Amino acid sequence: MDSRSDLYTRWAREEIEASIDLKRRTLESQLPVIVAIAERIVDTFRRGGKVLLCGNGGSAADAQHIAAEFVSRFRRERRGLPAIALTTDTSILTAIGNDYGYERVFARQVEALGQPGDVVVGISTSGAAASVLAAMRAARNGGMATIGLTGATGGLLIGHVDLCLCVPSQNTARIQEVHITVAHVVCEIVERTLFAGG
Repeated sequence: MDSRSDLYTRWAREEIEASIDLKRRTLESQLPVIVAIAERIVDTFRRGGKVLLCGNGGSAADAQHIAAEFVSRFRRERRGLPAIALTTDTSILTAIGNDYGYERVFARQVEALGQPGDVVVGISTSGAAASVLAAMRAARNGGMATIGLTGATGGLLIGHVDLCLCVPSQNTARIQEVHITVAHVVCEIVERTLFAGG
């Protein structure tokens, strides 16, 4: 029988290898989408637009993480880039949730803060989050570009966005790990493109 240390070692190896395998499969199937997402965000910043991001739970944390990389910095010293996570203002979130229902918590902010030429990124591992889908509809109605980060087949989200990264898995944790890896790749491409001398 395995000792506790041996068991934990085996579990840790299995989890990390599963994450590595999924990243490889995403690279093989989604590389053109990753490049297209990076191109869209580079073009948005070049034209003076901003990136709005939303998601629930762990995807809310990812939205905040990505916004922070753009506003502060990723790897280079450079000016801040305009990105807003729509997941952070508790007064706004609770007011909209109370007045209009939770489904509208991101859509109302897109209507208030977004402008044509901006990009709205919706993150949902299932592709079925009603609040994220509503935000994508609001973005399209407002003339904004839309990007989805999801899993498996893309769920409903794939039909509501211009570009959709579909991580080939139904395991929420693994999908989230790939989402943040892809986000870091996009941040690297943005910084290399816009701040090559930095």
